[in-house]
Amino acid sequence: MRGWLKQALFALLGKDPEGVVVVCDPRLTDEMRRLVPDRRILPWPGRSLRRYRVAQVAVMFDGRWPGLRVFFLGPILAFHPNLERHQLSWRCPIASLLFVLGTPLDRIYLRPWWLGGGEKTIRPQEVTVIPGRPPAPGRKRIGILTPYLPYPLAHGGAVRIFNLLREGARDFDLTLFAFVEEPGPVAAGPLPDWCEKIILVPKPRYREPRWSSWAPPEVEEYESPAMRRALAAHPLDLLQVEYTQLARYPGHVLVEHDVTFDLQKQVEAQSPTVSHRWNRWRWERFERAAVSRFPATVVMSDKDRALLGQGTVIANGVDLERYQPSPEPPGRRLLFIGSFRHFPNVTGLRWFLDEVWPLLADVDLDIVAGPQPDLYWAMPSLPRIQQHSFVEDVRPLYYRANVVIVPTLVSAGTNVKVLEAMAMERAVVSTPSGAGGLGLVDGESIVLGATPQEFALGILRLLENDAERHAIARAGRRIAQESFGWQALGERQAALWKSC
Repeated sequence: MRGWLKQALFALLGKDPEGVVVVCDPRLTDEMRRLVPDRRILPWPGRSLRRYRVAQVAVMFDGRWPGLRVFFLGPILAFHPNLERHQLSWRCPIASLLFVLGTPLDRIYLRPWWLGGGEKTIRPQEVTVIPGRPPAPGRKRIGILTPYLPYPLAHGGAVRIFNLLREGARDFDLTLFAFVEEPGPVAAGPLPDWCEKIILVPKPRYREPRWSSWAPPEVEEYESPAMRRALAAHPLDLLQVEYTQLARYPGHVLVEHDVTFDLQKQVEAQSPTVSHRWNRWRWERFERAAVSRFPATVVMSDKDRALLGQGTVIANGVDLERYQPSPEPPGRRLLFIGSFRHFPNVTGLRWFLDEVWPLLADVDLDIVAGPQPDLYWAMPSLPRIQQHSFVEDVRPLYYRANVVIVPTLVSAGTNVKVLEAMAMERAVVSTPSGAGGLGLVDGESIVLGATPQEFALGILRLLENDAERHAIARAGRRIAQESFGWQALGERQAALWKSC
């Protein structure tokens, strides 16, 4: 009886009684086919929907809001770019709004501790010790505290810490204190050969809303009683703290991999929302106070030192023995390297694919997105583009590239990926922020493009002019050799440690 009435009602309305799914973003088509294989999938806009009963509307919320008409088509299933989904409902308005604004699915129902209730932060107590080489008599004992184990080399920060650990091990006894995502055995590679001990503590599972803390949430995420006990239990002559988010831990040297409030200012300038203003204010307040507490600060560039008003410049570097140039093959192939877990990489790549890629013809692109990229952004499948996740050895991808692109819209510190490309003797096209702090000259050692048109023209100019492309590549290799070898940078680090 109910089925007959349903048929009759929709016949009177002139609609097909079988509900359809309307997909407002082509990236969601395959996902909806997987979720509701028995439903018909229709795109929107593109055809009249008057004769259909809309059972579900799939919408991607990635910073570009859909048209208002979408909200009147039918029930909304909202997606984030990593394909997290949430059914929007007027019965849960706050949760629905938070999800639409980009809050991860597992955080939309969180409440701050000072309101009572909600899920509590979990701070693991386990400590794992990996023994290394024996200490040497008379050597200074140095501790290095990091927010992750710097192996494997999945991103620029790990590359820096890994190489400077190797250099520091020549003259010092090192103890590495690192947070890990989960307790249990890890692959530490050659690190035990350089360190007296490696102390591993699981990262806390932070369960507070990101807006609710006086300190930046990235700082709160690393508050660990287990790590504090581990540091207290191992006597050291000097403790070096890597990254500002760990600056609550007492140490002697703070390494500013980037000036975080500078990065937040750039984000705020592009999108002056209340949330971005709050993040920038929190970071600037916290970071300036942290820098003043440490006896010594390391920065990546003269620009960073000017921002902070102090600091010893020990730039990022490149392994010149590992990254050796090779003859460039014929072709028109680009290379992008940037872990998707670092949001400026995703922001820059999305800008490139949306604004620059349509201006290029007969060009191929390799993208190295780092471990588990789909957790951070489900990149659309496009012709002539090959995506790779974590690549242990990226040199073969450099070997087959003609131009390396760095489309970074917001950046602080200096980019290791630029230095690696220079060492491999490949010409680089970058935004001004992507090459910041390295002292490179547009048209001589790099090509800069601030707008999509400038970026595309720079790529095409280099691909079509072999002499200019090779001259810029050779200049980059020369600068890398003169200023950015890890051995020379390690000597600067050793001099700082001896002086503290």
